[in-house]
Amino acid sequence: MQIYLDGKFYSKEEAKISVFDHGFLYGDGVFEGLRVYSGRIFRLQQHLARLYRSARGIMLEIPLDAGAMAEVVRETVRRNGLLDAYIRLVVSRGPGDLGLNPVVCPKPTVICIVDKLTLWPRELYERGIRVATAATRRNSPDALDPSIKSLNYLNNVLARLEANRQGMGEVLMLNAQGYVCEGSADNVFLVVGGELWTPPVAAGALEGITRNAVMELAAAEGIVAREMFFNRQQVYTADECFLTGTGAEIVPVVEADGRRIADGAPGPITKRLTEAFHRLTRTEGEPVLVEEPRAAKTGS
Repeated sequence: MQIYLDGKFYSKEEAKISVFDHGFLYGDGVFEGLRVYSGRIFRLQQHLARLYRSARGIMLEIPLDAGAMAEVVRETVRRNGLLDAYIRLVVSRGPGDLGLNPVVCPKPTVICIVDKLTLWPRELYERGIRVATAATRRNSPDALDPSIKSLNYLNNVLARLEANRQGMGEVLMLNAQGYVCEGSADNVFLVVGGELWTPPVAAGALEGITRNAVMELAAAEGIVAREMFFNRQQVYTADECFLTGTGAEIVPVVEADGRRIADGAPGPITKRLTEAFHRLTRTEGEPVLVEEPRAAKTGS
C-alpha cells in the first residue's frame, strides 16, 4: 500500500503524522470517502466540491487547488493498483501545539489512502437488515452544520456502539425534535405511497453523494423524490426503507425497533433503484490507468 502524505508517497508503515496535528488532537479537519469501480473513480468532482465546501465552512485553507487534489487522488489509485477500492481523502488543520487555537497550525496536512473495500455480506442486501433507534441524538445543526463532513465523528461512533451492542446492522439517529436524520454512517430513505422520502440537511442529515445519486436515479425512473421531515412512526408504517452510503451503496431495511416494515422483505422500488445504481457505477466515473502495485519509497 502507498499513501499520499503532504506531497510524497509512503508505505503504510512509514506514513506518519505529528502527535501535535490538530486533526488528531481535536478532530479539526475534513474528509471524504470515495469509491473506485472497475478502475473508475465515482463522482470524484462532486466529492471534491463537498470537501472544499466543508473546508471553507471551518476556515481551513487547503494547500492544493481542486485540480491538483484530483490528480493526487488519481495518482494514489494508480500506485496502489486496485480496480475496485475505497479512497479516504483527509485534510487536517495540521501540526500546532496543545492549545485549541487553530492559528498556531501554519500548514494543513493532506492525506490520501486507497485500500481494498470491506463489503457488507451479500446476504444482507438480499434479505435486508434490522435497525433500532439510537439513544444518542444527532448533533444539532445549530451547533455544527451537517453539511460539513468533519473529522469529529464521535457522535456517529457512539451511535455505532449502540448498533453493535444491540446486534443491529445499523441504527436510526434522531434530532432534538425527534425527526429521523440518518444512520451512524448512512442516509435514510423511505418509500411512501410510491414516493421517495429522505430527511433534508436542515434535519441534521449529511448531503450524501450516494443520496443525491439515488434521488437523480429516482427522477429518471419517474419516481417522485422529496426531502421530508419524518418520525419513527412513519418509518414503521412505510412501504419500504433503505440506507445509502459510499461504502454501503443501497441497503434494504426490513425491520425497525422490532416492527416489520411492510412484508419484511426488500421492496420493489429499493430493488429497482439498486439495479439502476449498479448500472450507473459501471458507466460513470473518471477512468484511471491503474498500474501494478510497486514498493513505496520514502519521500518518493
